[in-house]
Parts: sequence; structure tokens; C-alpha cells
Amino acid sequence: MANSHSSTPSIPTTIKLVFLLFSLVVGMASAQLSSTFYDTSCPKALSTIKSAVVAAVGKEARMGASLLRLHFHDCFVQGCDASVLLDGSSGEKSAGPNANSLRGFDVIDTIKTQVESACAGIVSCADILTVAARDSVVALGGPSWVVPLGRRDSTTSSQSAANTDLPAPTLDLAGLITAFSNKGFTTKEMVALSGSHSIGQARCIAFRTRAYNETNIDATYKTSLQSQCPSTGGDDNLSPLDVTTPNTFDNAYFTNLKSNKGLLHSDQQLFTTGGSTNAQVNTYSANSATFRTDFANAMIKMGNLSPLTGTSGQIRKNCRTIN
Repeated sequence: MANSHSSTPSIPTTIKLVFLLFSLVVGMASAQLSSTFYDTSCPKALSTIKSAVVAAVGKEARMGASLLRLHFHDCFVQGCDASVLLDGSSGEKSAGPNANSLRGFDVIDTIKTQVESACAGIVSCADILTVAARDSVVALGGPSWVVPLGRRDSTTSSQSAANTDLPAPTLDLAGLITAFSNKGFTTKEMVALSGSHSIGQARCIAFRTRAYNETNIDATYKTSLQSQCPSTGGDDNLSPLDVTTPNTFDNAYFTNLKSNKGLLHSDQQLFTTGGSTNAQVNTYSANSATFRTDFANAMIKMGNLSPLTGTSGQIRKNCRTIN
């Protein structure tokens, strides 16, 4: 009788086994990203990316914003899978929000070449984009954050999805909230991510209507914009998204909104008479540390949008073409 139960696991052991199985299932179901992903396979990956970004931004400050935008436009279409980098007339590059607008592809090519020299076939273009976005923000004075790694590259790119999923500069607040909610972001996170417009420039074609037809715009600022953006022609003339500190990542963008100095219609929509996001703009304008923390956390969340992991996708040799 003493040995009758010897083959039956004790209750604590059974619980441990169940918990272990549960952990395995959850681990398999969630994206297998890790900040230490390349520590052994390509220990120079992160330092190589950072050096190249610092050099590119040092050469042209605007490139920091361009690389940040590339990552955003990648993640909002099919997830963070470098689909935005693929050449082809039916891909994302040729979509309305991206054509003649996205830039920085050459910098990504340079980084990819340098990383391939350090360790061929290991580091994905998707991870390069994600890390370069973080390093760009840091290079222009913004916050840093730990980037989970291990994304793989897509073999497809969708022009139609880019046209549908990327928020347009003409959107009203409700449209912005919906566009970000569709990707799992709260309204607060949408406002924080909009703070990326603390850096970078926009083309006249994107803000002409605001400069000539809108009334919730500072009069002096309006005159200034009209001098840079004629009512006809000059579509590619540039103006900074943050007129105060255009090449520094800070919270001045939000202070500008309070003065009706948002460049794009979608920018000023975050601060309007009786607007539901006014309080958040006030908070970020008054408290730089809160903005920096919220922005960094929202960027980590964006980098986790539907990544390809494990054996899905591939590690492209050339970011512009599938293997």
C-alpha cells in the first residue's frame, strides 16, 4: 500500500507542469522579441547602427526625422516587417502617403551594408529600421529606450494597405483617434507619438490648405507659411513641423499647438476649442519628462506591432529586394 501512489505526481509537481506548459504556449503565441537577440550572433549590430545614424544625422539633422518616419510608416502597414523598404510599383513606396515623400532609404542601405560586413545574414532590415528610429531620436536630444529585437523581414509589400492604414495630415481628431486605435493605441499614446513632429519638415502640398483656408492659426505664423508656400506651385517647399526648435527633439511642439502654430491640420487638431486632447497637450507642454517617458513607451509598443518572428519571413540580404 505504501507504494500505491508512487507513480502519481504530487499536487505541487502537477501544478508546476501545468504552469510550465502554459508558459510555453504563451511564449509561442507572443512575439519572441528580446533586447539581447543579437548579443551572441552579432554583438556589433547595435553599435554599427548607432554610428551610422549619428553620422547621417550629423550630416543632415532632418534625416533623424526621416528615419523615425520610415519606421512609423513601416509598422502601420503589415506590422514592423521592413515591407516599406521593398522596391516595386505595387508596393508601399509608391503609395500616396509615401511617394516622393519618404526618404532615408539610402541611409538604411548603408547601415545594412555595414551590418552585413560585421555578420552576414543575421540582422533583419526590420530591426535596423526600429533601432535607427530610436537612435535618431536620441541623436536629436530625445529620450532613449530599450528596443526588443528579433523581427524578420516580409516578402510582400502592400500599396493598398499603405493607402488605407497610414493617417493623413488632413485628418480631424476623430480620424486620428480611429487610425491609431485600429493599431491598438490609446488616444493618449496617439498624442505622445504625434510629438515626433518635434523634428522634421513637411512639404507645402501638405499644409497649403491650412496656411490659406484655416482660421485657428496664429496670424504671424500664417503669413510666414504663405511666404514659404505659394497658393499655387512650390509643392515641395519645406517648412519645419516645430517652428520653435526644428532640429531638437523636445516638447516645444505641444507649446506651439497651444499658440495655434501647428503646421499640419492634423497637428492643430490635437489642440482646439473644447478639444478632448487639450489636457494631454497641456500636460506635455508643461512637463517634458512626462512626454519623454510616454513617447518612449509608445515607441516600444509601436515596434511590437505584428512582427514576423521565428521562421516567418526572412532576413533580407538587400533591404530593397526579397532574397
